[in-house]
Amino acid sequence: MKLITYTANGYSRIGAITNDDKIIDLNYAYQAQLQSEGKYRFKEIAEAFVPSEMEVFLQGGKESIEIAQNAVNYALENSDTYQHKLIFNKDEVKIEAPLQKPGKIFAVGHNYREHILEMGRQIPTHPVVFAKFANTIIGPQDDIPFQPVSEQLDYEAEFAFVIGKRAKNVSEKEAFDYVAGYTVANDVTYRDIQRRTLQWLQGKTVDGSLPLGPWLVTADEIKDPQSLEMVLTVNGEERQRTNTANQVFTVKRLVSFLSHLATLEPGDIVITGTPGGVIQAMEPQVWLRDGDVVRVEIEQVGVLENTVRKNREE
Repeated sequence: MKLITYTANGYSRIGAITNDDKIIDLNYAYQAQLQSEGKYRFKEIAEAFVPSEMEVFLQGGKESIEIAQNAVNYALENSDTYQHKLIFNKDEVKIEAPLQKPGKIFAVGHNYREHILEMGRQIPTHPVVFAKFANTIIGPQDDIPFQPVSEQLDYEAEFAFVIGKRAKNVSEKEAFDYVAGYTVANDVTYRDIQRRTLQWLQGKTVDGSLPLGPWLVTADEIKDPQSLEMVLTVNGEERQRTNTANQVFTVKRLVSFLSHLATLEPGDIVITGTPGGVIQAMEPQVWLRDGDVVRVEIEQVGVLENTVRKNREE
């Protein structure tokens, strides 16, 4: 199932998107199913098991995902009844980032061998971890705001996963049980700000610097997250290409490692690093500019495309 957050009529809610670009509101679909079964308090039951906010929905774990899938099936089987009530065409809504208020965003640096080599670094023995915050998140239909704090704006194509249940001291063998799903990310980075101190945080947490989406593919849809092709283009020119098989630290390893540092909660996001081909390693360095279109595609997950727009100081 592909889970999305969408905005229609001024309200943001969660839904599932079908292969023919129909969007089914999950909460309304479950309400309709319960009502058809003659259930009392169907609104309250639906809000408890399939709430309309992604982070809260994920707290219900696999049970809520299964209930939501059944509700989607019900809505599609009865589409003549519910069209325009809980089923929308994709072009009728705005697609937002699938998660907008995660408790934690972990980012992993130096996790692809080719990127490590182009940066002149050694293969790390432990994951290199830093943080981003919710202020950085924008959606697949938003522009990347080029803030006037720097002229050295860079891209980083990233494969991301989202935690589905509370995880503490998890083993690698158990790790996949704690993953809700996968999405596409672009770790937009202001390079000179990143480099002016030993800590990278400053260049990584500027407003609007984490395009995310277009949806969250549930974990059951991707059997092997370590075999996915990933490519980034700028204005149609290929800049980055890799396979997640080239990661130094796998999804399993990262879940286990991070859960030994901090308790992971449903909705926490982990972006797993970028491959070679970043602008910082190029000669000459031609930084992103106003109007550039950055496109990231990950096999079995989706396409995330955003346009860079220069923000002017007031």
